[in-house]
Amino acid sequence: MKIAFANSGLPDTGIVCVGVLKGNKLTESAKTLDTKLKGSIKRAISVGRFEGNLGQSVSIPAPAGTKLDTVLIVGLGDPKKLDDLAMQSMGGRIYSAVAKSGSTAVSICVDTIKGCKLDAAQMGAEAATGARLRSYTFDKYHTKKGKDAKASIKSLTVRGPATAKARKLFASMDRVADGVFFTRDLVSEPANILYPETLAKEAKTLSKLGVKVEVLNEAQMKKLGMGSLLGVGQGSVRPSRLIVMQWNGAAKKSDQPIAFVGKGVTFDTGGISIKPAGGMEDMKWDMGGSGVVIGLMKALAGRKAKVNVVGVVGAVENMPGGNAQRPGDVVTSMSGQTIEVLNTDAEGRLVLADALHYCNKRFKPKFMVDLATLTGAIIIALGSDRAGMFSNDDKLADALSGAGTAVGELIWRLPLGDDYDKMLKSEIADMANISPGRGGGSITAAQFLKRFVGDTPWAHLDIAGVTWTKKDAATVPKGGTGFGVRLLDRLVADHYEGK
Repeated sequence: MKIAFANSGLPDTGIVCVGVLKGNKLTESAKTLDTKLKGSIKRAISVGRFEGNLGQSVSIPAPAGTKLDTVLIVGLGDPKKLDDLAMQSMGGRIYSAVAKSGSTAVSICVDTIKGCKLDAAQMGAEAATGARLRSYTFDKYHTKKGKDAKASIKSLTVRGPATAKARKLFASMDRVADGVFFTRDLVSEPANILYPETLAKEAKTLSKLGVKVEVLNEAQMKKLGMGSLLGVGQGSVRPSRLIVMQWNGAAKKSDQPIAFVGKGVTFDTGGISIKPAGGMEDMKWDMGGSGVVIGLMKALAGRKAKVNVVGVVGAVENMPGGNAQRPGDVVTSMSGQTIEVLNTDAEGRLVLADALHYCNKRFKPKFMVDLATLTGAIIIALGSDRAGMFSNDDKLADALSGAGTAVGELIWRLPLGDDYDKMLKSEIADMANISPGRGGGSITAAQFLKRFVGDTPWAHLDIAGVTWTKKDAATVPKGGTGFGVRLLDRLVADHYEGK
């Protein structure tokens, strides 16, 4: 879908969307259109239960004598509460309402609204962003998709004042949306298409944006002593990979970088501790954390972020082959710490242990944030509305929480502590990869990771509950969500870029 910005004025063709404030107060665009349509808008909102509340909408066929297809009236609610997230949601809802209408073009009219914290340019850019995010589809494997099932909208035009400013604001948001879409694509691919080698190949496409990409093979990882990561993938015919991405956008290329580390288990059977068959197909997105890191690197490079960033991904496939790791095996991590593998389905932490240590030792970053679809326990605790956060640094944790709230990707901090750490005791090695019993599973998993970050400020985001959705939302269609890309981009922009 092509997105453009135009000066104030009503379109001659296609679908036109105008806003109405709470109490059915018409915006300037709505007034102008109502006059042109001889009172059709006022008549439409005077019946039924439309009150101009945020989220409400009513559609009316364009009257005879015009070349318009449809008029969509959208509620904007209280102007004092109309913020960036509300405008994004509105844009997403508009796209969803008109996408399969049969029309090919839609215009969204924005106005300067007294009492609103956003100016018209900001409103337009945010609405366009919401529509862009909602327009995502992953249908490359549908060979017989009917015409009625496909989106007909080919262009969206935002019409309002300050066109140049709106276009400039959207340009940066659009690059972040590119990163979100890349993440959604990666998470949506089936495991016979996306596996460690092809995930690395996808990461290499970022080179054209200026990202330096290195891929370590198994021989190189073995030389580094990554027994924890390599143990997970040894049962698969697909060789494991470590993907290292660097974006050097700071004024000083020597500035200490910030770092993001992702779990890239491209398919997780559970290994010898095999999962139940029901729902196992979902484990294609057990690489969700790696997808976020790669998508984030695309977003930051795409908008030329003024910061040095490192992205590290441990990519493996966890299979129950003849050479697979067994429960009871002991592996030695790159850090030198030994791990008793009591459950081969607790594999993500084994991958991250070596990826985190490698990142910390080689790049000495200001902080590290890892992302992983790590535990089912976090879904029990928080459902699908929030990701779980664990951190050894209050400042970093607060910054992450604030960034998440700002973009509508919510996170909830959970505790760490010595009592949880003691639950990882092993009789035969430095630690076990799981704790006995079922209590505190997400916490002990995070406590395990903490043993591999040293004194570096660090946060772990358990995104198992938010990486995939089975229901549509305003800016997130069913499927891979891309949760985390916008959150981390906002973290960088607000706290670390240019500093």
